[in-house]
Order: sequence, then C-alpha cells, then structure tokens
Amino acid sequence: MNSAKIRLSAKEMELVTNADWILTKNGIIQKAKLLLEQLQTEQQTLLQSYKKDLPAVIIHSTPKISKGENYKGLPYLVLDYPRLFEKENICAIRTMFWWGNFFSVTLHLSGVYKTKAVEQRIIERFDELSKKNLFISVNDNEWEHHFEKENYLALHELGKNEFIRRITNQHFLKLSQKIPLEQWDNVQQTLAANFQDCLKLLVD
Repeated sequence: MNSAKIRLSAKEMELVTNADWILTKNGIIQKAKLLLEQLQTEQQTLLQSYKKDLPAVIIHSTPKISKGENYKGLPYLVLDYPRLFEKENICAIRTMFWWGNFFSVTLHLSGVYKTKAVEQRIIERFDELSKKNLFISVNDNEWEHHFEKENYLALHELGKNEFIRRITNQHFLKLSQKIPLEQWDNVQQTLAANFQDCLKLLVD
C-alpha cells in the first residue's frame, strides 16, 4: 500500500486532533432533527385540513424522519409526509436538510397519483409556479436530490412548452423548492408554506 495515501494533510491533522468541530456538527444535526420534528407536527395538522379532498390512503399516511451521513459525501435528514412509496405508485412530499447545501421541499408523484387532472392543474399554474422559482426534475433517475443542471431546472429556464412535455411524458413528476441554509432562523415557516403549496397542487 502507498503510505502517502494514508498520511494526513496539515488540515486533516488539525481536524482529527480537535473534537470540537465534530461535536458542533452533531449539535447542528440534532437541531435540524428537532426542526423537522416540529415541522412534522405542523404538517400533520395541515394535511388533516384536506381530508375531504384527498384519498384516505394519503390522509392516513404516517410521517417518517430519516437520517444519513453520505448523500454525495455529506450528512442529510429527510422528512417524508405523506409517504406512499410503492414500486410504480408514489405520492410523497419530501422535506430535506442537506449539510452545506440547502433545505428543500419536493412533491414526488408517479403511477396512479400522477393523474391527468393533477398534470393539467400544474400546467395551468406554470406562470404562478415560475414566479415562485420552482424547479422540475429533468433527470431519468427520480432518486437524485441535488439541484445541478442535469437533475433540476428552474421553470423559468425551462419554458412552458418543455414544461408541458416533461409533465405529460415523464413517468414521474418532481417539483421542488430550494431554500438557502442562511434562512435557518425562519425556515420552519417557509417549509410549512411550501408543504401547503404542494398540497394545493393535489386538490385545488
């Protein structure tokens, strides 16, 4: 084995001999989890207000917070609610915290939940959604979450005709809102509002 590959750089040595930064990181992750737990409670109240308009299977879905350490090398937390993940049929709203990058709220639909009525409703709101700086997935892989050009494009960059083509031809639909981490202090309110925007696309 090449011993040079396992030697530490000066920066790496500084970090490995200092526990404070990892303890701080753990504290931030815990605060992010608490934020999502509080948001989850708010989301449950919001979803119940749509119980006359949405299928019971969506209303009775249970929320779940998941934690990981390695989405493209960085820690993350996700709150899925509603959370219906079947092989061909998906209805989910995913709220994500990704270390060093962003918060996001994503509406993810496929199969029986990606109905013509929902597609048409979203298409009719193209101008409104563009002004909110919403993004649409342009990737064949529906399990990527980053906002690079090969994965998401802002609606105003895409244009309405291409938006319609994507909505109607792609087997899944993902619309996402990206929120900077710098908005942390007020982000729960923003995330709740974005969650409700997603619900309105399903029923209004």
